[in-house]
Amino acid sequence: MPDRTLPILAVVFVAAAVGGFVLPQWALFLTTVAVAKALVVLGLMILWRTGLVSFGQALYYGAGGYAAGLAGLWFGLSDAILLLLLGGVVAAVIAWAVGLLLARYREIFFAMLSLAFSMLLYGLLVNTEALGSTDGVNIAQPSFFGYAPSGAALIQTIYLLTIATGLIAAWLVQIFLRSTIGQLAWPIRDNEIRVEYLGVSVRSVIHLEVVIAGALAGFGGVLTALAVGHIDPEMAYWTTSGEFVFVTILAGTGSVIAPFLGSLLFELVQSFAMSYTPEIWQLMLGTALLLTILFVPGGLWSLFERRRVGA
Repeated sequence: MPDRTLPILAVVFVAAAVGGFVLPQWALFLTTVAVAKALVVLGLMILWRTGLVSFGQALYYGAGGYAAGLAGLWFGLSDAILLLLLGGVVAAVIAWAVGLLLARYREIFFAMLSLAFSMLLYGLLVNTEALGSTDGVNIAQPSFFGYAPSGAALIQTIYLLTIATGLIAAWLVQIFLRSTIGQLAWPIRDNEIRVEYLGVSVRSVIHLEVVIAGALAGFGGVLTALAVGHIDPEMAYWTTSGEFVFVTILAGTGSVIAPFLGSLLFELVQSFAMSYTPEIWQLMLGTALLLTILFVPGGLWSLFERRRVGA
């Protein structure tokens, strides 16, 4: 059966872009944050397919957000496109350095080391007054190639930028997954030694995946920062990484579309749960995760795969 992922992405992008002109502001904001966080989950999906679980993606997410915020505060940089690229590059460089160590480890050691690096950044942010300490930093109002919208127009413009970034990222990740290196994910997860016998450096492949996942998380951090207008150390805290892992489990890893659906569903459930049941919203999210693990262990995307196989 031919792969229809890219045509589906194109249709979804057009529909989402049109929605940017008709949806209410709260829906635009919620979708913007959901898609921004989905970029982090997209990177986690790449690692997950290789059998690796990272509890430290908040490191790159926070690094991207802070790179954008501090660039505006210290250097007066306000162009959203440049901030987005800066955040992605900074996160990728950090991921490259951290990945040199992480690529040597597997299973729980990989997960805990990634978490440790994330908490190092959190500690640095909390204890450094120049970085805003616990209060964080406000993001300067962004511009877009000289165009500086405000109010509803700003929310709409950031939304469209986020949707476009999500489309490009999903398209590039799809190309990567279908490449020779991308298709090594399952074999590496099942038997690294046999892959090494083929002349492939497993450590180099994992290092590359860590860098890609880090860059995606950095982009997500910048877009979230632009949408919220503020950055704080919570972006690098372990609970933020846990949220990304939660969404990965909820969504599944069968398609590059899954992280976006899972993230949007998570944000909707969390938003309405906090609005209508603020005392027990964590219980509702935990129940949703438990039900997913019990009845849909492959994530929500596996439901679409079953339907396609059944057809």
